[in-house]
Amino acid sequence: MSTAIHPLPLSDPHAALFRRTLDQTAQKVADDELTFGVEFPQVTGPDGQWVRLPASLSAGYDGDAWSHGNWFCGFWVGLLLASYLHTGDARFLEWARARMLLVEQRAQDPNTHDIGFIFDSSAVPGYHITGDAWFAGIALKAADRLRARLVTTRDGAYLASWGPLADPRGRSASAIDTMANLSLLYWAANHADDGSYRHAADAHAAMTARAFVRDDDSTYHAVEYDVQSGARKRGYTFQGAFDESAWSRGQAWAIYGYVNSARETGKRRYLDLAGRLADYYLRRLDGRQVPPWDFDATGPDARIKDTAAAAIVASSLLEMARLHPDAQAAAKWQRHGVAMLEALCRDEFTKEGQHGLLHNSCYSKPHNIGVDGATMFGDFFFVEALCRAVHPGKLRPLDGARIPLA
Repeated sequence: MSTAIHPLPLSDPHAALFRRTLDQTAQKVADDELTFGVEFPQVTGPDGQWVRLPASLSAGYDGDAWSHGNWFCGFWVGLLLASYLHTGDARFLEWARARMLLVEQRAQDPNTHDIGFIFDSSAVPGYHITGDAWFAGIALKAADRLRARLVTTRDGAYLASWGPLADPRGRSASAIDTMANLSLLYWAANHADDGSYRHAADAHAAMTARAFVRDDDSTYHAVEYDVQSGARKRGYTFQGAFDESAWSRGQAWAIYGYVNSARETGKRRYLDLAGRLADYYLRRLDGRQVPPWDFDATGPDARIKDTAAAAIVASSLLEMARLHPDAQAAAKWQRHGVAMLEALCRDEFTKEGQHGLLHNSCYSKPHNIGVDGATMFGDFFFVEALCRAVHPGKLRPLDGARIPLA
């Protein structure tokens, strides 16, 4: 695609609110950075303090139990970089570089799709902001590992999400989260002028659209494939309420991933799918700005919110508005994205002295991890959305052109 386009304008009150929130974010990030040592924040616990993990903690099996390891570490680097570009304070860039040295080793992790999350949130914006080839080299190493997770079948190809590919459990499974990890592959294709990264991402997006999206445009969290035929053997969940439920953050990952795939491939069908997925999300919101952790949760669990899902969708809708060829549709997505972001700033932003940025995020209700607190990914995508609104093109490039009408 050729001519870059620019985001839709913001009202003055929204621009002022979003800039003020980024001011507060930078102060919170600076305060927390001085307390972490060599570890990285994951989620806030019941006591309001950050649970911290070393960056070196890799994904893997412990018997039959799977551990995702530390897939949060890149998001903290991303918050440092965003704070640097917003404030111009060189301390944030120095901290980001030091943190990147700790995260760099994970670029060789062969066991997880989450290297997309780790390095698309850290090394990629690090290179975009500074032009330093060191950041780009790290991101390309990670992209090579992610591309190597492609499993080919008679009916297409998909990226296995978890575990060593030699293990049948890992080789046959993919997750909706992987759609949001594709960003690293698209970046690598553009940076290295190597279409194999884009082909791998596009193949995964096409197969996920067939296997994960239900007839009502909700999505499964995970799918087990027949590794020979490519047929879906079952759809299931790890973090939703039950296998056929609509886990709100899974829907958010799908929207985010298909908006990015539309931008990077120019394929209208991905933009249309992102729109249908977003329309389903809005229907289930039923006038709210923040979803429950699962749209089909019942009883007291139905009152548990997930501000991380709201942040991911807000960022997605602002980007979809930028790309959409129909002015009325673009205005619709801009309106909803800004309203979600405004609600997060006004109603869910943590108070002075509290850790994290967004209250009421929900990492995993079934595992009772990170419920009703802050999460690193929720905070990162919240700041990404703020930067898309008031610093367009600074955290991420304004790549892409309006998608063709047909």
